Amino acid sequence: MLSIISIDEMEEWDKIVMSFKDYDAYYLSGYSKAFQIHGDGIPMLFYYEEQSIRAINVVMKRDIEKDGSFKGILPKCSYFDISTPYGYGGFLVEGDGTTENLGRLNDDYTNFCKKQGIISEFVRFHPVLKNSEDMNALYNISKLGKTVLVNLDSKEQIWDNFTSKNRNMVRKGQNAEIKVLCGLNTDLCREFIKLYNATMYKYNAKDYYYFGDDFYSSIINDFGSNALIFYAVYQEKIISMSIILFANKQVHYHLSASNREYQFLAPTNLLLYEVACWGSDRGYKTLHLGGGLGSSEDNLYRFKSAFNKNPNNTFEIGKKIFDREKYADLVNIRTRNEEIDADVLSNDDTTGYFPKYRA
Repeated sequence: MLSIISIDEMEEWDKIVMSFKDYDAYYLSGYSKAFQIHGDGIPMLFYYEEQSIRAINVVMKRDIEKDGSFKGILPKCSYFDISTPYGYGGFLVEGDGTTENLGRLNDDYTNFCKKQGIISEFVRFHPVLKNSEDMNALYNISKLGKTVLVNLDSKEQIWDNFTSKNRNMVRKGQNAEIKVLCGLNTDLCREFIKLYNATMYKYNAKDYYYFGDDFYSSIINDFGSNALIFYAVYQEKIISMSIILFANKQVHYHLSASNREYQFLAPTNLLLYEVACWGSDRGYKTLHLGGGLGSSEDNLYRFKSAFNKNPNNTFEIGKKIFDREKYADLVNIRTRNEEIDADVLSNDDTTGYFPKYRA
């Protein structure tokens, strides 16, 4: 009833995922493969099936011993936790999602994970699919923040939903004769890496947000049919770039970079307008821009919200402990061996950092 498909079975993985009518780019094997290369863990596809219900969940499995707090304390490859790959995901369920059926899914899933030594799970639910709505039987769910969704039903609707200021920014780029092009190849990736790393440096980003060459090679080789790099060219110079993901009627704004010297021309505003038009022309229904840093309503969120003057999309997270006894042991190990502010580890499991032992 419950099985795991490994990342080595990419064809079988994608066959199962694409059999679900609401699947998205984040569930495809090539997406998780890139983040495995980045060091986020081992990708796993959970597949559940019984007579009246079936479900999938994509996770990254991490060995807790590899966390600096537990190195040399825990045995290797014995205790794990899982989380949604960078971006969004969570269970997709089809069929008769009754309380009884979801309860059986929860029981099988929990028992399976406990036997595998998986202690906890952190989920970033999909803001477009709204798949958190029926997951209260499996997770402690809480709202984290807002995200911005652009409806792509028509170009007229796209334009009308922009704020007046954003329309002016788009016109500024058009009047400057900025051209927006797209493609996906090694040369474009090299240009993106240079611009993206410079952008991250200027914003003092954490090391995690610098991706290696192998990561970008995987995007090309393992995910190339579901990704493009859009780039804005001004006077033969690339001044803004974005990696865009797409699958099954949904488009996602993934990674982005721009040259701040040309910020006055608002190239990213024009670029995202062209992405929206590109999606609309090809029958895609939504462009998801995401939210602010840490899901806060910051300058990044305000920039994105200019593309939908009536944003009402929300983003939920889920927390689950499979083995409470071992979870408490891990928290106690952190408390004994490190000088940690007691408040960091004192919150209950529905608030604060999760899992506590990685705080």
